[in-house]
Amino acid sequence: MNDASLQRLWDHLETERGVSPHTLRAYAGDIAQFCDFVMNGAAAFRREPEEERPAPTTEALRRADRQALRSFLAHVQTSGAVARTAARKLAALRTAYAFYVRLGELSTNPAAEVKAPRLGRDLPHVLSISEVTALVEAPDASNPAGARDRALLETLYSSGIRAAELAGLCLRDVDLIGGTILVLGKRKKQRLAHLGSYAVDAMRRYWAVRGQLGNPGHERVFVNQRGGPLTTRSVQRIVEKYVRATLPGRAEVSPHTLRHTFATHMLDAGADLRVVQEMLGHESLSSTQRYTHVSIERLRAAYRAHHPHA
Repeated sequence: MNDASLQRLWDHLETERGVSPHTLRAYAGDIAQFCDFVMNGAAAFRREPEEERPAPTTEALRRADRQALRSFLAHVQTSGAVARTAARKLAALRTAYAFYVRLGELSTNPAAEVKAPRLGRDLPHVLSISEVTALVEAPDASNPAGARDRALLETLYSSGIRAAELAGLCLRDVDLIGGTILVLGKRKKQRLAHLGSYAVDAMRRYWAVRGQLGNPGHERVFVNQRGGPLTTRSVQRIVEKYVRATLPGRAEVSPHTLRHTFATHMLDAGADLRVVQEMLGHESLSSTQRYTHVSIERLRAAYRAHHPHA
């Protein structure tokens, strides 16, 4: 595998598969770590994060068999990673092997015969209505940065979009009269998300002062203090800032928690599962169904807490 064949893989993932830049970086790291493991054994797991990892090679992928893949996944989990991380690494390797087999650079795909680690059914973290209200009302909307932060938090909770989708929003994508936003989701698929009245009001207040944040000369909706577009990481930091201020002890709360909360509150209020699926942009209904388990658990907890004979 040379630089050209590696680039073909990245181009394939980005353009044909629609993989996000975040997932692309993760896959690149996963494949490099596996090749390092094949060539150097357990030393691959003793490297410090700042150490440069050897580049992937066709030799390493060709040398590996099904047992090598199983050993690698075992090392991943015994080194402290969760099963979901190991499953992602296997998915990256399956993709790479399938691609190079199709190109004729490799003859077999041993990853296709390896079972993915069993994933536990972890229920997503969800905020109560009082918690999410305290969070979205925390910013001081009397100044431009606070108005932006209020609009950002209201939009995340009102629409259920991902942090990356929010960071990518352009002015032309937002219809405040209709209360909708056009979102570019995973695999570059577009969908309409909805803004409630609170989010629309917050967005209008923010738009009135957006130009005071560095006089932005671009189309992205959310900008930083210098006028540049907010990144996904910037969105995460803003959410974390207000979580620390309003929800001490809830360090696990992230932008994705607001997405989970949106879906759960919709289902709690009686929304149809397929409607929520469409709003979230899930390809599979099973991805949305886990929120029904959250709703059931919340009902069960409420029953146990309040029924005299529970």
